[in-house]
Amino acid sequence: MNVRLVSNTMGYILWVEAGFLLLPVLTAVVCGEVYWREFLLTAAICAAVGTALHAVPLKKSQMHSRDGFVAVSLSWVVLALFGALPYVFTGTMTSYIDAVFETVSGLTTTGSSTFTAVSHLPRSILLWRSLTQWMGGMGVLVLFLALTPRMGEGAVFLMRAESPGPIKSKLVPKVGGTAKILYVIYVVLTVCEIIALRLAGESWFSSICHSFTTMATGGFSVYDTSLAGASKAVMWIVTVFAFLAGVNFSLIFLAVRGKLKDALRSEELRFYTGIVVVATLLLCLNLRLQAGISFGDSITDAAFQTVTIITTTGFATVDFAMWPTFCRMALVMMMFTGACAGSTAGGIKLSRILILCKSLKRELKRLAHPNHVSVVKMDGQGVEERVVSAAGSFLTAYLLVLLVGALVVSWDNFGFQESFAASLTCISNVGPGLGILGPMENFSILSPLSKVVLSVEMLMGRLELMPLLALLLRSTWRD
Repeated sequence: MNVRLVSNTMGYILWVEAGFLLLPVLTAVVCGEVYWREFLLTAAICAAVGTALHAVPLKKSQMHSRDGFVAVSLSWVVLALFGALPYVFTGTMTSYIDAVFETVSGLTTTGSSTFTAVSHLPRSILLWRSLTQWMGGMGVLVLFLALTPRMGEGAVFLMRAESPGPIKSKLVPKVGGTAKILYVIYVVLTVCEIIALRLAGESWFSSICHSFTTMATGGFSVYDTSLAGASKAVMWIVTVFAFLAGVNFSLIFLAVRGKLKDALRSEELRFYTGIVVVATLLLCLNLRLQAGISFGDSITDAAFQTVTIITTTGFATVDFAMWPTFCRMALVMMMFTGACAGSTAGGIKLSRILILCKSLKRELKRLAHPNHVSVVKMDGQGVEERVVSAAGSFLTAYLLVLLVGALVVSWDNFGFQESFAASLTCISNVGPGLGILGPMENFSILSPLSKVVLSVEMLMGRLELMPLLALLLRSTWRD
């Protein structure tokens, strides 16, 4: 393994984090807060450590697959460890473990929080919470590639390790160019949502923070009750942009280039849209008939929660933990699936679900016709067998990590519902759990051990499990 190149990459990433930390510094100065010093100190520490890591002389500049996933995995861990410092330095959190949990939850766009209340927090802290989610949404390494085209062929290994989904594709021949396109789309959609929310009556600060966390499918809010007190206009704006954030960004790129018909041919997009429409109608009907909620409120709440859960955004307008069982079961199922690959959403990803369903159909056909030969296809193209196999391996790893996490949380003597949902919401990067860990509650009551384990789960979920699991193999560290 090229340890020096991995070290250099981590150095670059800390420089990126130092740059983002200057925004809360500016916010604190403008708002007359005293915390600009703490953020500036953290930025200086990140820059200093980043410089030290980058100063390690390279013997070989060529990056291989193993170097890529090790660099990505360790970079995200380092980002979380240093990104937690402002919470501790400012005194808004006294526990470093809580601060790391909050930062990991932000970077992985999970949205689970250990804050019992957020409305009283300084604006610089609130902005940093939102920024960590926006940074992690598209991926810090993807941003690095967009800013640093000199990475060469090794860039593809970084992008593969960080980008979600079973099939990685380049929008243009060069990886750096693809990264730039992805971030341009990401920024433009974020700006559009900021303007839309401001026009809907939200303050500029609230509009910026909620747009950051919507497009990242993160779910951190500047309000204690998430978006429960927001107007219907705000709810529908967030619903639309969260839906767009759950779409494969390569399809948005095709649509922007005038190839809307090509984008609409995507099986995954049609599957995603179909689930959202059907789930919204079923939840609306169930809320209307069993909970007695008016049609206007039920359709708004159903659409909002369906989209924010399947995209793993995790905002809440109501305490859905109190909804009828059917509604809660449907939301839990969508926590598993997630949205499209190549989006900022978490979960298993609908492309994997489609691949696995088609693989299952093929195996059922083979039972009736042992000599039957067929290829799993997506969008009319054959899927390589290694991709089909990898999807099955991913699901196995996902379930194992999910169950281990639930077992650890249950050690705190929580009920099955809370333990399972906490593990599920973290590995799928959704945010809210159920019961006493529901959307109107927080994760502060968990033990330090549970917070550490769930933090690892969040990182695993964001990085698609395999890069972090590979770090456990002895062969990964051998030359």
